[in-house]
Amino acid sequence: MPRGRRPTRPPGASPGQRFYMISTLAQSYGIHQQTLRMYEREGLLKPSRSEGNTRLYTDEDMKRLETILSLSRDLGVNLAGIDVILKLRAQIEQMQKEMNEFVAWVREEMKQGAREGFAERLEQALVRLPPQGIVRVEPLTPPAAASEGASAVSPVSTASSSSD
Repeated sequence: MPRGRRPTRPPGASPGQRFYMISTLAQSYGIHQQTLRMYEREGLLKPSRSEGNTRLYTDEDMKRLETILSLSRDLGVNLAGIDVILKLRAQIEQMQKEMNEFVAWVREEMKQGAREGFAERLEQALVRLPPQGIVRVEPLTPPAAASEGASAVSPVSTASSSSD
């Protein structure tokens, strides 16, 4: 972890959160400060700002920077590719969070169903639909008969029996 002087905290920062100045971060990762500014300009990094407008990087920003540098240095991905990868990664994390919430909800419903009895809840959950008419498709007639006006599809009426 880089060590540097602690500047003024940004407004609304939690007490336990650590912040690093741009010079400390650049020195720790062996990159130029302009590189960090470029990453910010391109939207790859979003550092907080102090009241004096100094860029302040958090531990989360450092992890993101490590990902950016790994993609760039190790895999040769350009900045546009890095942007796409980071956005997709954020979408995947959001979808995973939503999926976990859904699974928790389903588990809670299953527990509640076990307590209340599935049959009663299932009866309330189903929606009854009226019977639908059936359409019979008859085979096409030979071309000679077709010219005489034979129809290929004829509706068949069904007697609806209601069991309600």
